[in-house]
Amino acid sequence: MAAPMSWRRLVHSMYTPAIAGVFTRISDRLFRARDRRGGSSVLLLAPLLAEADPAPRRVARPTGSAGAQGTDGLYAHFRWMAEHVPAFRVPGTHIHVLTSPDQFYQSMKVRIKTAKRRVVMASLYLGTGQLEQELVDCMEEALQRSHENSNAPDLKVSVLLDYTRGSRGQINSRTMLLPLLQRFTSQMRVSLYHTPDLRGLLRLLVPQRFNETIGVQHIKVYLFDDSIIISGANLSDSYFTNRQDRYVLLENCREVADFFSDLVEAVGDVSLQLQPDDSVTMLEGMVHPYKGNRQDFSVVARKRIMEVMNTAQVRQRLLNRSEDSEDEGVGEDVEDTWVFPLVQMKPLGIQVDEQVTQRLLTDAGPESTVFLTSGYFNLTQAYMRLVLGAGASYRILTASPEVNGFFGAKGVAGAIPAAYIHIARQFYNQVCRLGQQERIHLHEYHRSQWTFHAKGLWYYLQGQDRPCLTLIGSPNFGYRSVHRDLEAQIAIVTENEELQSQLQEEQETLYLRSTEVSDSTFEQPDRHVKLWVKLVTPLIKNFF
Repeated sequence: MAAPMSWRRLVHSMYTPAIAGVFTRISDRLFRARDRRGGSSVLLLAPLLAEADPAPRRVARPTGSAGAQGTDGLYAHFRWMAEHVPAFRVPGTHIHVLTSPDQFYQSMKVRIKTAKRRVVMASLYLGTGQLEQELVDCMEEALQRSHENSNAPDLKVSVLLDYTRGSRGQINSRTMLLPLLQRFTSQMRVSLYHTPDLRGLLRLLVPQRFNETIGVQHIKVYLFDDSIIISGANLSDSYFTNRQDRYVLLENCREVADFFSDLVEAVGDVSLQLQPDDSVTMLEGMVHPYKGNRQDFSVVARKRIMEVMNTAQVRQRLLNRSEDSEDEGVGEDVEDTWVFPLVQMKPLGIQVDEQVTQRLLTDAGPESTVFLTSGYFNLTQAYMRLVLGAGASYRILTASPEVNGFFGAKGVAGAIPAAYIHIARQFYNQVCRLGQQERIHLHEYHRSQWTFHAKGLWYYLQGQDRPCLTLIGSPNFGYRSVHRDLEAQIAIVTENEELQSQLQEEQETLYLRSTEVSDSTFEQPDRHVKLWVKLVTPLIKNFF
């Protein structure tokens, strides 16, 4: 045991914030004026030196009455979230769980075409295939209709993507959107967020295929007038066909839509702005993310984004206080659901999602049950300690190797599924050593010809047979989500029985395609992990 522990200490000591800061400052001075997109293939590991379907199996759930606590009781239980973020009160009947990639795709196409005021889309990237082109065509159709109907077109389209992922290759997200930007310049905005951590020498050395490992814009928000889809899915063909994710549609929820529109605009303001000639510029008064001072950029970006958070929080507190003093009335539009937006942008000093998630895991009592899922099982050490030390029952779902998004990839990326096998085995062994097998269960998702990208959790309070809370959005509960990327999700707390049933059905459908991990799982021939993969796993955990 001594040798592996020494190896871990050595690995983690190689990349500390202090060393990263020194490296950044030196490389800033040496290479600030230089800007290349390429990199040597010899340096593929450079980022690591910087920081047939199985038979469905039903999973047991707690039993009891779904609405035992009532609206006031549920909100009182989770009221503490409003201390951190805005609290939006909405009718549960306006929230719908989408269940398939195609439903997600078709919902977007229909709403883009019929949008009258705004289309706001935030994603890691926009793919370059036929399905993605159809989305762009829908935007063009909506913009053209708006242009023809008015001398001063009302419709505005704003797209926020990650700079590194959106600029990869000759044909990329930028080239997909340039024709729209050139034709509808006054109505179209394309913002490309660039992490401040990819700069100087590091930016020159890391090749395109790996530069996104340093940090990306990872928020997945798709907004059409006053309706919005929150998801973990990107704008790419596999996410529209055979990549399992999660998606929730909030219809006619203007305050929630306004918040996320403002949030995407704020991130866009501190991002590079795509121009009709495919160049990029910064808005006046903003600090350049990799040419400017690292600390100055973070301060400006944090201030701009927290203005949105704080303004919305104050406004919602006043609005909720006013509504509490009035009679709610009855009917299908009763506001029986709360939506809490959670944002995590650690490179900018914003860690709201991390704080709320840790509190949720800490507060989960012995009679509660938490279903937690992630496409890449890589809980942070803090989350892992809370799960292992909490009283609640946990059922954790992750991708089996064959449905991991990196399965079959070339080079270093092809080793990532094996690295996650190693991480899962380490966690499973720890559960067994602590005698927690009855409380913590690990599951693997299986589906032929599909990949698995779903993440989030469902929270069952004592005595409930339906979840009263869910987290849904872009975070994976891993190191990257907490420390490197820009993330956003929502916590939905609801008394609405129909919405609870939708969430329950969503959870059950995912887990029905899973098998529970046991000792024999890791004895299978395809679960053998090579020594070199085990050695680099501590680094892979931080970058993939």
